[in-house]
Amino acid sequence: MALGGQSAMAESLADTMVAAYRHSALIEQNRAVLRAADEDVAIAISALRPVVQWTASHTVQRAEGLTGYTTSRSTSLQIGAEMTLYDWGRSQLAIDAVKEQVLAARQGLVAVEQDILLAATVAFFDIRQASERVALQQNSVEVLTRERQAAQDRFDVGEITVTDVALADAQLAQTQAGLASAQGDLEIARESYLAATGRLPGRLDAPPPLPRLPASVDEARAIGQRNHPLIAQAQRRAAAAELGVAAAAAERNPRLTGNIGAGITRSPQATLGGADDTRDSASVGLTMSQTIYSGGRLPAQHRQAMAQRDQARSVLLNVSRQISQQVGESWANIAVARAQISAIDEQIAAAQQAYNGVREEAALGARTTLDVLDAEQSLLEARADKITAEAQLQLAHYQLLAAMGRLTVEHLNLGIPTYDPSQYYNAVRDAPYTSKQGESLDRVLRAIGRD
Repeated sequence: MALGGQSAMAESLADTMVAAYRHSALIEQNRAVLRAADEDVAIAISALRPVVQWTASHTVQRAEGLTGYTTSRSTSLQIGAEMTLYDWGRSQLAIDAVKEQVLAARQGLVAVEQDILLAATVAFFDIRQASERVALQQNSVEVLTRERQAAQDRFDVGEITVTDVALADAQLAQTQAGLASAQGDLEIARESYLAATGRLPGRLDAPPPLPRLPASVDEARAIGQRNHPLIAQAQRRAAAAELGVAAAAAERNPRLTGNIGAGITRSPQATLGGADDTRDSASVGLTMSQTIYSGGRLPAQHRQAMAQRDQARSVLLNVSRQISQQVGESWANIAVARAQISAIDEQIAAAQQAYNGVREEAALGARTTLDVLDAEQSLLEARADKITAEAQLQLAHYQLLAAMGRLTVEHLNLGIPTYDPSQYYNAVRDAPYTSKQGESLDRVLRAIGRD
């Protein structure tokens, strides 16, 4: 679905969405959250890599003997490496679990993108609605100003009383207050637009054609269940919780590790002319260990993982129901707004005809000033109601898109480059350390900074 090209003279809804996408600090925040989750994969993979450490020490010891106090010194340098050779799937389960969390974080980023674009849509339609209300109120003030002058002229020739003039004054003052309120709403909407897009609105273009709807609400619900990022996120988290149960059970398995080390120790002799005592050492070995009793910690962690799995399943079910509800509500709002607009059009036509007739009858003395003012107020309210109903209809369509998981830059064809979450993941998933991998990672980080 294309939202239309950019206008040189006015900002379109697509322009507003693009500005919000590029401006949003919330998107940047969640991109950083995703990159942190990517690093969890590297951390989990490092558990299967060797750990190399060195240790240097210098010891001074003073002791009392038969001949008095003696002082001895020793200096040692050791280097060693240790690596898990086999742990019966424990580390691999941890890697698989964090990969599922990464995929969940990606879906969370898509959900944030939808929220940002929907907020921009709301800001766009709020500006248009507020602007139309200001124009409507300004026109009403002009009309009532003429009505008030006409009432004054009729009073001057004795056709009406001062009461009629006072009624006109009261109605004009009420409409001027409504204009001030509408102008205040417009300023509030401008601030919301600034917060959403990072800039104040100029002249806004007309909204694009309404998005095409699915054939039925059931089809819309099915699309939402398949595509909504919050459902996909909950599914990934449920999968990670399942792996967490298996990982907790695997904690009872043995662990086989290998180690290798080398060192040198130098101890100067206390006597003059004595040679230093220097000793070299090297070692290699295998170690297998298994926890026999943990004081109840391992069974408790296993039960905790099962409870967290049940929690994740319940969250998935709840999110699924919420998305289904959002689709149904948006679908109903579209139907209600359409029915309202149809009825309001008839109301406006009838109110306009009544207003014209009352004005003519008042000019002939068959109607009072109050009748004219009431007719004008009814017409004003009907026109204001149509502005609200049209804005609600347009917004409901985009709320339905969001509920179906289709309010994204890619689906809306906004024509701008989007953030590629796999780029950083591919750079760090293997826990890079070498200079070549480090240079590749630096290029990715610089590209992210430019975006």
